[in-house]
Parts: sequence; structure tokens; C-alpha cells
Amino acid sequence: MSNPSPVNDRFLRALRRQPVDRTPVWLMRQAGRYLPEYRATRAQAGSFLNLAKNPELACEVTLQPLRRFPLDAAILFSDILTVPDAMGLGLYFADGEGPKFERPIRSTADIDRLAVPDMGKELRYVMDAVSTIRRELNGSVPLIGFSGSPWTLACYMVEGGGSDNYSKVKSLALNDPAAMHRLLSVVTDAVIEYLKAQHASGAQALQVFDTWGGVLSPSMYREFSLRYLQRIAAELPRGDGDERAPLILFGKGNDPYIEDLAASGAEAVGVDWTIGLGDTARRIGGQVAIQGNLDPVTLYATPETIRGEVGRALDDYRDGNGGSREGHVFNLGHGMSPDMQPEHVAAMVAAVHELSAR
Repeated sequence: MSNPSPVNDRFLRALRRQPVDRTPVWLMRQAGRYLPEYRATRAQAGSFLNLAKNPELACEVTLQPLRRFPLDAAILFSDILTVPDAMGLGLYFADGEGPKFERPIRSTADIDRLAVPDMGKELRYVMDAVSTIRRELNGSVPLIGFSGSPWTLACYMVEGGGSDNYSKVKSLALNDPAAMHRLLSVVTDAVIEYLKAQHASGAQALQVFDTWGGVLSPSMYREFSLRYLQRIAAELPRGDGDERAPLILFGKGNDPYIEDLAASGAEAVGVDWTIGLGDTARRIGGQVAIQGNLDPVTLYATPETIRGEVGRALDDYRDGNGGSREGHVFNLGHGMSPDMQPEHVAAMVAAVHELSAR
């Protein structure tokens, strides 16, 4: 990769548990509908999918929050459902209903027809976006690539879209676990290749979003989600030394499994706002970095309140980490919402940097 290493590398240093001058911060969904410039670019594209599949426009919206806020990392603008779309399920977005698939998984024959997409063909637009963004960043901050987890992708693939109770995918797992494992196995193969290709295209860190792992019972989580996250961490090639792309495993509701995730081989675990940072740090004892975990709803509060909550989270991590701030990447416990105020984001980012500065 001929692109320069980032001038601001505190995000990568924190993921490697190296000393930093202040705690790095980035936000899940930091490029999105809360920004008027994003809404204008999406209108120009004509649809969300057109935006995501146009490398130049995807680059533009990736860079927009960095022009407003001194964030410590950029994250590829894309969607977790690009992989099942490339597997032939026909992704589309219904107004007011979120993502849906034209051809959801309805039988074992559907599962048996699935294959790992060609990253240079069906998902070329994602790799072109990664390389374009990396070039345009010009070494300012690191670029994060990402994928949905196998279980989370399977939820959408079997349900056909979002769900209130995940009855279809859970029924498949309970009634035909062998078929469920075949589905998760091919999706895991695809996720590994997808992240590998993003890294080769210029992504300097990688995150797996296990958004729906928390809907599973403990025994089902270990069988149908955790084992595939562990496989990704063990099998994903991502370089050596300073060129190694750190892997972050993020999940909603992953509190009971933090020790297992920390032992997976990933460099970091991301946690939601229902688990204390200090408690997490004490439990994993410096094994890996921790990312999180301000409740996103905090951004509806006043800037003064936001500052107080940021300070509380930073101190909680420090107290659980033996008095050190090392190994912490500040983030929300989940993604931002469209009606959040950019001024409140600015207040949060400033508070993280000011309150954690040495």
C-alpha cells in the first residue's frame, strides 16, 4: 500500500494498547442522516443503494464528519447487507421499513445454492470505495473497514428484513441446526474474504458488527454466533507488525461473553451502554482493547450533561484499568440516530479529547 501511514495514529495505538496522548474517539454511523451535507449527497445519488454503490459518493460521505469534527478514525460508508446482496438475495430498501430481501432464505435448497461472492466483481464497488477513501484521507487518520457478523447477516437473510422476534431464523436454528450451521459457515467464509479484501484495498482496522447476537439465549449464542466470531478472529489474515489491521468484535448484549471474545484473537471488544467500562476492563485484565460505550441517547442531552457523561465513562474505564487510560477507544454503545444535533456531537468529541488529555 503506497498510501501514507496516518499522522494521527492514536486510534491504532489504542487498539494495540500502546500509550496515547488522549483517548481516541470515533462514532458508529458518524457519516449519516444527522448531517445536512449527507442528506444533500444522498439526494444527489437518488437512493441509499445508489449512494453506497458509488465509490466517489461513498468517499464523500465518509469524509463529511471528519470535516466537522476532529475524529480519530474514518469508517467506510457502506451497509452490512452488501454481502448477502452479492450472494444473490436482492437487497432493497422500502420507504419507512428498512432493508429487505427479494429472495430470502426459505429452504435448505436456498442455503445449498449460496456461494462466496467474487470480491473483485460483485463487491468491487466496496473495494473501490475503500481505496478511494484511503487515498483521499492522505494519511490524516486511519480507515476502518467492516462487516456484519455471520449471525446478524443470517438474521436478515432468513427473516427477509428486520424482525420483532426473529422467529424464522431461530426456528431454523432450533429445528434444523445442521442447515443453520451450513448457512453460517458459508456466510463466515464470505465475511472473511470480504474483510480480507477490504484490508488489501487499504482498510487499516476492521470491525465486525454482531448487532443481533444479543437476541439469542446463552447456549444459542455460543453455538450460532460466538463460534463464528472466534473463527473470523482466528482465520482472517490481516498482516503483521505495524501493518497488521486490528480487529474489533462489537456486539449488542455481549456482556456475558466478554471473556470469550477477549480470548478470541481479536485486538478489541466493543461493548454497548448496558455494561460498565470499568467492569469490562477488570474482567478481561488488559488482554485486549475496549471500545465504547456512551449511551447514544446521551447526545440528546445538553452539551454540559454530555461532557459530564463523557467524563464519567472515561473515569470508569481508567478506574477499572489500574488507573491507566491506555487500551480505550471512545465510542457510542450503538449507532447515531438521524435527529441528533451535530453541535452535540462536537461537544462530545471535544469532551473526550479534553478530559482524557495527559
